[in-house]
Amino acid sequence: MSGDHKGIVPVWTLATGDVRVPGLTAGESMTAERLAELRGVLAVLADEPIVTLEAHPLPDKIDRGRGIPLEAASPLAQHLSQFITQSTRSSLTAARATASGESLYRMVVPAKVAAQFGQGIVRPMASKVATGGIHSALMNSTGIAANATFVPVGKAAAAGAVGGAGATAGAAVAGGTALTVAAPLVLMAVAVGVSAHADHKRQQAIEHITELLEQLQEDKLDDEHSELDGCRGAIDKATAILLDQGKLGVSLGLDSAVHAIDTALSKAGRRLARWQSALDGLPEGEAVELGTLTKSFPGVDDHGGTFRTHLELASLAIALKRRVVVLQAVDHAQSDPGNPFENFTRALKRDQQGLDELESGIAGVLVRLSALELASPTGLRPVFTTGEVERLMRAAYRIRKLGDGVRVNSRTTDVAIEIARSKDGSVVVFPALAA
Repeated sequence: MSGDHKGIVPVWTLATGDVRVPGLTAGESMTAERLAELRGVLAVLADEPIVTLEAHPLPDKIDRGRGIPLEAASPLAQHLSQFITQSTRSSLTAARATASGESLYRMVVPAKVAAQFGQGIVRPMASKVATGGIHSALMNSTGIAANATFVPVGKAAAAGAVGGAGATAGAAVAGGTALTVAAPLVLMAVAVGVSAHADHKRQQAIEHITELLEQLQEDKLDDEHSELDGCRGAIDKATAILLDQGKLGVSLGLDSAVHAIDTALSKAGRRLARWQSALDGLPEGEAVELGTLTKSFPGVDDHGGTFRTHLELASLAIALKRRVVVLQAVDHAQSDPGNPFENFTRALKRDQQGLDELESGIAGVLVRLSALELASPTGLRPVFTTGEVERLMRAAYRIRKLGDGVRVNSRTTDVAIEIARSKDGSVVVFPALAA
């Protein structure tokens, strides 16, 4: 985000286990660049995952509809409120920054830790405004500024377990710099941020599919879309229950939703195999006739078409499955409160691998398609009509565009989770994004 804010921003270092690291100087101001370097050092030196938490002024305009709202009584809101209260007792910087009761908290998880969530779970969204730019969850607001001064908060504040969510609070006080042990706070923030990111991807896929099906009028694909979209209710209920640290039951209908999602993923996997086989069968280094291409990729030369609808259905299934995987990981972590974050990341990583492979395979197909050269139509006529030439040119342009913004096996970046806190203690967690 960008803005004119030049104030002091307190920064806490949060550990998910009892850990000590050398060389952190509390109270010494730093730039955003130095803060980024600090995160890298912490990720390398610490045995347990360490994140940073910043408190910024709450922007005037925030699209709260893009995030997941949680009441003040929810575990995440309680963890954050308790953390703020204890921090302000020992830090004047923290007290001043949070005095209004409304703040934007930004938790940054190092790439080393974020990689455990799955390679495809959070990727930068390329900006159409600036080359090389990426979108932020609050990109239309003013708030976090690159020229803000960051000040590490010195004394560790204990962030205790609330409602059985996690680890014993506290920090070691000798043999190095003591860090706040806040596994429950980190777990909940990451879980909600990742879930919000997956739901944002679901919304995008739904919008695209609806538009495509209006053009295509394909009943079978419309049924696939309806069945997948019908899973949202069960997933939303399960998310609400787990984020309140409840237990999932069969009455939610989550089992049937998971079955529908897994069926859709199976279809996506079979379609991917056919696409890869079709590309493998094309003569290497030679131009391809449009008619040959559309036999295996119907509608690839148009804005609509079966192929593009299949792509969006796969994207929808992946997004829904990522939300389910987060739920399963949270459930697994909360069943063993001794080390919730470690259990969470282990479960999440295991179940994300298959989704990453499917997403990477689809990205590979799009890149290969975008690199194809289209051949001129064959026939006995020496001259082609203006319409035929225009269609070929449009098709070539649209096929090349398939590769725009596609990342194959992209490097995992730091992940930022932004949390808007209101005066009443309620919070809105925005989709996790590449920091």
